[in-house]
Amino acid sequence: MIEYIRGTVAELTPTQAVIDCNGVGYGLFISLNTYSAIQGKKEARLYVYEAIREDAYQLYGFASRQERELFLLLIGVSSIGGQTARTVLSAFTPAELCDAIRTENERLLKSVKGIGPKAAQRIIVELKDKIALSAASSGSSVGSTLNADHKEVFEEAVAALTMLGFPPAAVQKTVTAIAKNEPSLPVEQIIKQALKML
Repeated sequence: MIEYIRGTVAELTPTQAVIDCNGVGYGLFISLNTYSAIQGKKEARLYVYEAIREDAYQLYGFASRQERELFLLLIGVSSIGGQTARTVLSAFTPAELCDAIRTENERLLKSVKGIGPKAAQRIIVELKDKIALSAASSGSSVGSTLNADHKEVFEEAVAALTMLGFPPAAVQKTVTAIAKNEPSLPVEQIIKQALKML
């Protein structure tokens, strides 16, 4: 499994990036959010999702873990494929998408090409409870108090604890509390403290 690709930005369009990594050019499908994040940069690190089918092997690249997490949630909804999920992530920032799902704004979701009334309803119904997984939703609660490095540590801790099987909402709340009290803690310490509290 490819976690991320880091290298020179060889080519960049609003829909695709080619990252040169030690002489190998990886073509990745990207959203407009990722395009904006890496535009003008000589080097970039993109988190990767691999879509492997009988007839195709595609790589999707994301400038942040939270955008990739939202992509994974979206493609988990029945009838939402990779290209549609990428279109949704191009139409909204991660925070805007989380807000639309949380507030059940079906009209806003339907404004995206390829998302009809039924798909919009499915996205809301299936993802409303899972949206706590998204680090984007944590942006409003801790983003203002953490710098970029500490925010990445926060996101890592949330992802690790969620993978261990703890409820996403409880993980989010616990890690947020720890990060606010001690924003300089390394990820291992945050996880250790959270394990005692969960």
